[in-house]
Amino acid sequence: MFFQPSVMDLSPFEDDNSVSCRLVSEIPEVCKTEDCCLGIDEAGRGPVLGPMVYGICFCPLSRKEELKDLKVADSKTLTEAERENLFEKLDEAKSYVGWALQILSPNTISTCMLRRTKYNLNALSHDTAIDLVQYALDSGVQLKEIYVDTVGPADKYEHKLSQRFPGIQVTVRPKADSLFPVVSAASICAKVARDRVVKGWNFTEDLGEVDTDYGSGYPNDPKTKAWLLKYLDPVFGYPQFVRFSWSTAQTLMDSKAVNVHWDDDEEDGEKAAQRQSNKSMLSYFSVSAGGNDQNATHQAHRFFTERRLKSLNTL
Repeated sequence: MFFQPSVMDLSPFEDDNSVSCRLVSEIPEVCKTEDCCLGIDEAGRGPVLGPMVYGICFCPLSRKEELKDLKVADSKTLTEAERENLFEKLDEAKSYVGWALQILSPNTISTCMLRRTKYNLNALSHDTAIDLVQYALDSGVQLKEIYVDTVGPADKYEHKLSQRFPGIQVTVRPKADSLFPVVSAASICAKVARDRVVKGWNFTEDLGEVDTDYGSGYPNDPKTKAWLLKYLDPVFGYPQFVRFSWSTAQTLMDSKAVNVHWDDDEEDGEKAAQRQSNKSMLSYFSVSAGGNDQNATHQAHRFFTERRLKSLNTL
């Protein structure tokens, strides 16, 4: 999904925050005719709540000093107001500065990480960064230099990118967002997008009046932990705002949620007998289609009522 906003219109992602979304600025004409540098950084790698946002920012090599004069800095050292102000400055410099963002939804992150075939967060990060660089090249940006804040060992990542983009000078460094203004600019774009998405998150689940005081979103934040406990459904787990592949979320589900056993056709009778005291998933379908079930007073979970699902006595 692609969208080209005038400043940063997040509505394409907000319309369906279960999938990933790419937002892009206009490509400055000067970036199509002059040699350019490009910076890559992300926001929201560690939190258990909300998306991770990867960003690129690019400008002509001849305008590097002008970008530096905007006083861009590592977004983590800035307040939210300072980041918003710097993003506005970057937007005002759109005659020579361009950017693109990939918003990776919590659902996308968790689904990738829990694949049967191993696909960890580093691999997802690398692939997302490569896709954004390729987008810039496909859009006509004349890239000659790429600067990246490292994910994993810097030398291996630098070699990987250099092989993928021959002819372009690649520099991968720890803390690149504090060393290279073009990476700082990418960091600001990514962080502004994540801040806005988290603040205005559209909960598709029927949670009533949602408490938005969920802290920083990092697993060790007491407010975040309290929010996770409050919104843990014992059967269906968490809303899509939560990265359910994170160990923090998994630990809480293991200790607080209902145990579910998936039948194995090859399981022997002894193991099956050991589970006889377990609660069956069928118990959650206790209201019959005709409404005559002796347990008819039991209120079906919203998962079933929203989808108009009912139990059947016969086929």
